[in-house]
Amino acid sequence: QVQLVESGGGLVQAGDSLRLSCAASRLTLTSNIIGWFRQAPGKEREFVASISRITGTTSYVDSVKGRFTISTDNAKNTVWLQMNSLKPEDTALYFCAAALRSGRRPSEYNYWGQGTQVTVSS
Repeated sequence: QVQLVESGGGLVQAGDSLRLSCAASRLTLTSNIIGWFRQAPGKEREFVASISRITGTTSYVDSVKGRFTISTDNAKNTVWLQMNSLKPEDTALYFCAAALRSGRRPSEYNYWGQGTQVTVSS
């Protein structure tokens, strides 16, 4: 069973940076894609970014392009989400998830972590 554990969330001010980490264990070929999603209170879970552990191909939602960077260190089975120039609208519970193929819908991801809270004050 793939296990994902997020860390690195916190309370910051607008314009600050945070780096989220997703520590993965028991990864298999069926969990090639690692994605980050976020969910704000009263809103649906939203795709943020994803990366292929095999090719390194990345994908971002338009609202974070140029501000967030997803990266991976396969030797350590860790995926990071570097978040710069944070805005209050980035406030959410951030999850990492694993999938076989690249996608932006939560239903396409088979394994999920418990989430880490990011709060950005104005």
